Order: sequence, then C-alpha cells, then structure tokens
Amino acid sequence: MGLKSVLITDPLDPICEQILGSAGVEVTTKTKLTKEELLKEIKNYEGLIVRSSTQVTEDVINAGEKLKIVGRAGTGVDNIDTDAATRSGVMVMNTPGGNTLSAAEHTCALIVALSKHIAQACASLKSGKWDRKTFLGEELNGKVLGIIGLGRVGREVASRMQAFGMQTIGYDPMISGEVSAQFGVEFKELNEIWKLADYITLHVPLIPQTANLIGSDVIAKCKKGVKIVNVARGGILDEEALFHGLQSGQVGGAALDVFNVEPPTKSDAAYIKELIEHPRLIATPHLGASTAEAQFRVAKDIAEQFIDVAKGRPLVGLVNAPSLAVAMTPAMKPWVGLGEAIGKIAAALVQSDGNPPIEINCVLRGSKDPGQLLFLASSSVLLGFMKQASHRKLQSMNLVNVPILAADEGIIFTEQALISSDATPDGLTEHILEVVLKTVQNGRQVVNVTGSVKASIPILLAINSGNFGNGVDLEGHMGVFLASDDGFGQALGIFKEHGKHITAVHRSTGSPQNLLLVKAATPVGKSYTQQSDLKLLASVDF
Repeated sequence: MGLKSVLITDPLDPICEQILGSAGVEVTTKTKLTKEELLKEIKNYEGLIVRSSTQVTEDVINAGEKLKIVGRAGTGVDNIDTDAATRSGVMVMNTPGGNTLSAAEHTCALIVALSKHIAQACASLKSGKWDRKTFLGEELNGKVLGIIGLGRVGREVASRMQAFGMQTIGYDPMISGEVSAQFGVEFKELNEIWKLADYITLHVPLIPQTANLIGSDVIAKCKKGVKIVNVARGGILDEEALFHGLQSGQVGGAALDVFNVEPPTKSDAAYIKELIEHPRLIATPHLGASTAEAQFRVAKDIAEQFIDVAKGRPLVGLVNAPSLAVAMTPAMKPWVGLGEAIGKIAAALVQSDGNPPIEINCVLRGSKDPGQLLFLASSSVLLGFMKQASHRKLQSMNLVNVPILAADEGIIFTEQALISSDATPDGLTEHILEVVLKTVQNGRQVVNVTGSVKASIPILLAINSGNFGNGVDLEGHMGVFLASDDGFGQALGIFKEHGKHITAVHRSTGSPQNLLLVKAATPVGKSYTQQSDLKLLASVDF
C-alpha cells in the first residue's frame, strides 16, 4: 500500500518528519487546528499522525477521502474513533512500547512520593514551615502492591517496586498466573486484590469494561488507608468516589496523572477543585510520557511503522485489524492472495447461478494448528468475494473493514479448522483452504472452491467435484467454462479466431461436468463463446 502524504496535527519530535520525508512521503505539520479546519484539511492526506490533543472523530475519518491510516504517537487511542475507522477501512496504529519506561518510572515516583509525603512536605517547607511531625511516612518494604493490568507498563512497575521490597500481586484478563509468575507477580482476582493491597496502581486502557473500575463499592472493599495511583487514563478511577474516600480516610492517599477532563480546570464537577487541593492527593498534569526520550521514541516509532505499511512489511502496533498485522509477513502473503482469489472465483460462480449467497463457510484443513492463518485466510476469502460481488467502491474495502461490510449485506460468515495428519497432498504447504457457499433457497450448496499454496504460489485445486491435478496458478485473467467433450479444441479455436492470446488451458477430472479453466493475457468475456457450446460460468481477474 503506497503512502504519499501525511498530516501531523500535534507537536512531535522532528525525527518523525525526517524519517517520513527521507522515504519520499510528503509531510505537512499543522498543529492546534480547530475541528472545522481539520475537517477541511484532512481530505488531502492519506495518513494522519496525532498525539493526545487531536480528536479523530467519525466526522474527521469520513472527511478523509484519501485517508488510509491514523497513527497515535503514544499508547492510548481513546481520542480516535476506532469503530468509525474500521468501518471506513482506515488502519489505526499506536506505538505500544514508546512510552513504557517513562510511564513506569512516573508511576514508581508517585508511589514513593505517596509513601514519604514528598510533594506535601516540599510545599510546606517552601511556605516557610519546618514541620517534621505532620509528614511521617512509611516504608515500602513489605507492603503489598496491587497492579491492575500486567502489560508492558505494569511489568516494568513490578520489577522496579520489587527492588523496594514490595510484594507484587496483580490481575490481567489476558494472561495466566503462570505467565505473571515469570516476572514476579502473584496473580489474584480483583476482589482479592482489593482486600490485600496497600497500594493499587492502574495500567489498563479506558474501555467500557474498565470505566469507573474503582468506584465507591470497590473503595469500601479495600484496606483502610489504601493508596491509589493512576497514570493510565482518566475515567478508570471514579474521581468523586476517590474524593469521598480521601475525605473519610478510607483512602490514605492518591496520586493522579490523568483526569476525566483534561485539564481538570475545565471540568464542571463540583468536587474537582477540592479533590485537586486535597492534602493527601498528589496531582501531575499528564506527565507519564513527558520525557525527552519517550517523545523521541514515539515519534520515531510511528514514522517507521508508517513506512512499514507503505512498503508492505510486517506490522506492529496495529490496533483495529489483527489479521492485517500478520498479512504482510512472507509466510502469510501467499495465503492472502489465495483467499482473495478463490473468494473471487466463488463469488463469480454464484453470480452465474443467479442466487445471492447467504452463507460463506471457510474450512482450513491441515496437519497442524493453523493459528492466525485461519482468521487471515478466511478474511481474505471474504475480501475477494466482496470485491467480486459487491456494488461498493473497491478502494474503500480491505481486510480492515470487510467483515463489517459483509455483515451489512446480510452475509453469514463462518470459519473452522480441521486438523489431520493426512490432510494435504505432497508438495503443498500444511493447509488446504476450502470455501463453501450456500444460497437463501433452502440452504442448498451452490459452489465449493478449494485451493492451497505451493512453493509460495497460490493455486486452485478444485471447483465442486472437478479436480485440477497439481493445481492451477491463480494469476492473470481466468475464465471458467462448462464445455462439451471436445471443448478443449473448441476453446482454442474460438479464442484464436478472436485474436485472444491463451496462456494456459486446464481440464477438470473426476466430475460429471466438464470444466475448463482458460487463462488469457486479457480479461475473458462472454462475447467469445456466444456462438459455441461453451458456457462461461465465471470470469475473474486476479
């Protein structure tokens, strides 16, 4: 996928523009745009790079007539409407590792500051007081730290606070206790953590499942005097519940780097001013990623990731299209081509039958677990089918949005893996991809198309019960014909008569129907067979 122009709308380290420019990408930087200005500007660009200030709404994405990719130079993408991007076929990328160390260090600094009352003691001394008794602290050694979210940042926090002698417990729905034990964190369910933790730190994204994760009910379950740190996202911690917890003493202290509304002075919440000024709260203005090193890394990372997209390399940081993230790898590219090709063939054959399909079933037969290949190959089949059969504009359809667009058209899509030691013939890769289409009429089978990959080349193995021996390379232009017994010679004669250059002809075996695959240098049309016994079932361009 080419990438000609990129708009940057938030301040970034110059390395981002340097990397993109050296790769031949035209870069424009315009910061502090109003929404109206952004809506007008975005239509001219294929890529958009933001940090946290720019709000990439559905309106912005829809206005991006050429937009292919939105990049977040940072981790959180809550300022980007990923659902709207997905529906429009726009990739959303972040830089998952760029902020990790800075956010982890900021978290650890706040934990230490909470335990020693450093911020409050500093402010007291600067006001002219010498008050040693008020700021009696506590040691971290032996205290229990509950870490909610055991991704990159959570793990870095764990390793650093373990050096202070803290006992680290944690929860993450995506990993097991065996995995967390490898980096010294004892896995606990949330209800256990609330009861055990002296300190709680949050390292999860803001999604519906984590909104107000810690509210008044959770605070009531915690140890009296618990200390809470949030350097993740505002909204994960219920700020009003925290305020009341600080007031009552149930919460012994808190440190916030993020807020529901930023800056919090713009919030109209009645409690916010008292919360910020509370003597047991340490507040910083979203500084978790504000280090020179982190700013350089995220700018460099997002630029390099954009170049990877442009050059068709394997991708990292792809938020809304997991299948596309692996589609660029050398091992997977042939399967993307295979899936799309046989999806096109299946769609063309069904169209000739005159019955619109309601169900597409992809079966991947192989000698081992296909892993991500099943989803990738199946999505590619759906993409090929939709490109051949749909009325939608092709440039707006890709692996990012094709499942949504297919569902919009009422297509039921299923996939399954069948593992068997003798699943594939010699010379093929470990898998065979079979596509079965059914129509509305009584769910009867219309067409079955089978293919595989041989020496990194997608090949067609069968259409229905008609087999094609060692396979037919899926490239160029192909016509699928129903022919009489002498159809082979007839096809050659007809195409020669019309000056058509045939590159290959393949006859099916094992089927009562005599199928011919005719590969030509130019598209195969019905006009060549109107005066013959040949019936064109499908014409496909790969």
